[in-house]
Amino acid sequence: MIALSIVETTLPFTNPVLKFLLILVIILFTPILLNKIKIPALLGLIIAGAVVGPNGFNLMERDSGIILSGTAGLLYIMFLAGLEMDLVDFKKNSKKSLVFGLYTFIIPMVLGMVVSLYILKFSIPTSILLASMFASHTLIAYPLVSKLGVAKNRAVNITVGGTLITDTLALLVLAVIVGMHTGEVNVAFWVKLSVSILLFGATVILLFPIIGRWFFKRFHDNISQYIFVLMMVFLGAFLAEIAGIEAIIGAFLTGLALNRLILRTSPLMNRIEFVGNAIFIPFFLIGVGMLVDYRVFFKDWETIKVAAIMIIVATSAKFIAAWLTQKTFNFSVDERRLIFGLSNAQAAATLAAVLIGYNLIIGETPTGEPIRLLNESILNGTILMILFTCTIASFVAQKGGKNIALLETSDAAAYDEEYIENILIPINNSDTTDDLINLGIIAKSKNNTNGLYALSIVDDYEMGSSADKHARKILEHATVTASATDNTIHTLLRYDINIVNGISSVAKEHKITDLILGLHIKKGLSDSFLGNLTEGILSKCNPTTLIYKSHQPFGTIKRHVIIVPAHAEKEIGFPFWLTKVWNIAKNSSAKLIFFATKETKIAVDALQVKNPIAYEFKEFKDWNTFLELKSEFQKDDNLVIVLSRKDKPSYDSNMSKIPSYLNKYFNAMSYLLVYPMQVGANESSQIDLTNPTLKEPFDKIDELGQTIAKILKRKHPKN
Repeated sequence: MIALSIVETTLPFTNPVLKFLLILVIILFTPILLNKIKIPALLGLIIAGAVVGPNGFNLMERDSGIILSGTAGLLYIMFLAGLEMDLVDFKKNSKKSLVFGLYTFIIPMVLGMVVSLYILKFSIPTSILLASMFASHTLIAYPLVSKLGVAKNRAVNITVGGTLITDTLALLVLAVIVGMHTGEVNVAFWVKLSVSILLFGATVILLFPIIGRWFFKRFHDNISQYIFVLMMVFLGAFLAEIAGIEAIIGAFLTGLALNRLILRTSPLMNRIEFVGNAIFIPFFLIGVGMLVDYRVFFKDWETIKVAAIMIIVATSAKFIAAWLTQKTFNFSVDERRLIFGLSNAQAAATLAAVLIGYNLIIGETPTGEPIRLLNESILNGTILMILFTCTIASFVAQKGGKNIALLETSDAAAYDEEYIENILIPINNSDTTDDLINLGIIAKSKNNTNGLYALSIVDDYEMGSSADKHARKILEHATVTASATDNTIHTLLRYDINIVNGISSVAKEHKITDLILGLHIKKGLSDSFLGNLTEGILSKCNPTTLIYKSHQPFGTIKRHVIIVPAHAEKEIGFPFWLTKVWNIAKNSSAKLIFFATKETKIAVDALQVKNPIAYEFKEFKDWNTFLELKSEFQKDDNLVIVLSRKDKPSYDSNMSKIPSYLNKYFNAMSYLLVYPMQVGANESSQIDLTNPTLKEPFDKIDELGQTIAKILKRKHPKN
């Protein structure tokens, strides 16, 4: 009897455990089932919401719990869009975003008003509000695009930026229309709205990064960091509502504000994406589905006519805007598909506008019936429009995203055939393990999925002692750190009487291309360490070697200042260490500033023709003047100093002074010392140039070196 009393016998379900179980079953099995028939999972969640919702089998109500979770999911989508945006590309493409934003706002507004006035015969205020609903859109397909790995594509970047513009303008139209009918649109209204929006924008863009950097420097607990980020998202959303605009704008700007502080490869970013994609975003999609009422198809002809016209106008206008953007900027067909797929879905702002318009009474009929700004036919038509546009957007975005992802994968596969990257990270100190593993993940190439190695060396004389347990514990910690970012790391335990021999032997066995070493956080760079390193590891093996000392979390670094010696471009390892710097820049969103010779700048530009990265350049030639650069450095900088083995083209005797300089003047900064791969470090080089598979990229580097030499000769004939 007790068991029977627990089981629900009436609909909708009221037992919170049963309701949550039903939602989890939908979130789990909908993608699994729909993937087999190639239907986007997000569309399946919307359909599932319609089936179990009050207009379907009535298993669940769209109650306050669903609305709360759905609101969080919507804010999450907008926050992720801002957080994952490449800020360098965003600035570079800001004009393109503005053009697309105006296209995707003006075209639906004009087309919507013409159709509303002359076909649907609505009043001017109703037509303006309805047209603004066509102009706004929701990035429903963004999680799908992000999973495909093309979130940094320029088309996505431009669409996300344009979304901010068109949604803001559409919501301002809504505020003005509502204000006109409540008698509030006057000079004071415009002044108040303008001032509040400016204050809100300044607070989020300027103050949030300062608060975030302060918090991340002082609190390293994973849970605290995640809760802090979530709090900032809702704070930004709340401030937006106070300013008189929609919360989604606040969530998006919060993402932009915290963009530089949350590394794309960090455990925190992994947790943010995981929780959003697993819980919050599915709740939002299910909640949207619960609004769908299939019965409106059978209500009356007027509802079907209004719904059909709304769907046609909204879809056509967004397609025209995407097509014009493609032609204006010479984009590919798949990039147009991404733009159209991301911008076609109507949901959040559209739903807000229709509910406000429906609840706004502008008069009464002779029989006493209320006259609404947006009538019931528009309300029902909007629900159907949301369903249809989300369906179309999902399929189109999926097709464009898959094609672009396949193209990028094929390019990466061609690169992998030429150069196989293996990174070795010797670890012995639990205080530096996280920093070194995270640096390896940030610096590795995107396509390196199986080339991370963590090494711990135990003295032969201490086998079976506490040293053995300590080494295994550190390796286990390294595995956990890497797995928190969805990366796999191979752990190696080595017994040897000499650490240098252990590292060099492992480097040969596993064909290591990059070596990452760490310095204790509280200690400086001793002359003995650098001396032993030079005489030991650097003389016995030649991988690109990075020596890192962390003073603050990598995400809180504002600039990477790279100091490059003269003739560095003549080294065979030049493109390899430069690739590591590029990867660090891409994954951290921090600025790059090069101090180098003009010849090195020409080589840098030549190497990054295909994938250019923005950087500042300042000429630097003489290492005798190294300390004069001190005034150029700022708080929250990371120094990247490129050094050289002795008797190599880029070696300078003044490099021997670097340890004392770092200890005396720069001990309160993070720094990274780079020793490029250089031929002749050992008779048995890790890179076998007689191997045809590996010889090809070095032949290409040699060809590139000859090309660079020709360029230098033309620009500096006297040299």
